[in-house]
Amino acid sequence: MKIAIVHGPNLNLLGKREPHIYGSTNFADYLKVLEQRFPDAQISFFQSNAEGALIDHLQTIGFEVNGIILNAGAYSHTSYAIADAISSITAPVLEVHISNTFSREAFRHGDVLAGRCVGLIAGLGLAGYDAALQWFRQKSDI
Repeated sequence: MKIAIVHGPNLNLLGKREPHIYGSTNFADYLKVLEQRFPDAQISFFQSNAEGALIDHLQTIGFEVNGIILNAGAYSHTSYAIADAISSITAPVLEVHISNTFSREAFRHGDVLAGRCVGLIAGLGLAGYDAALQWFRQKSDI
């Protein structure tokens, strides 16, 4: 099972950025935990602060992997271009947010990507990535 985790803007600062919201663990360390918990999965990781780079990456991997876990950060609320990229690829995309975006600022309550994704996990902290990988595992019957 090949799963890609794709992160959008500011998620390169996990562990430093607003730890009261996002926690104090950086994602590189958590990725090692995920790889240990899911040894049957080939997990790749990509992060960019640039919308175009995220679209390019989705288009590159979107026909090769079994699934994509996407945390597009604030682009989830604004990027119709990323939404179109999700619609143009064959890999199922599961959206993940570390915080519960619906309990935060009003501008975060709208999500232009969610309707293009197979599901949305929000508010579970980094455990949302575990839940997403479990879903892909069950879907693939691994």
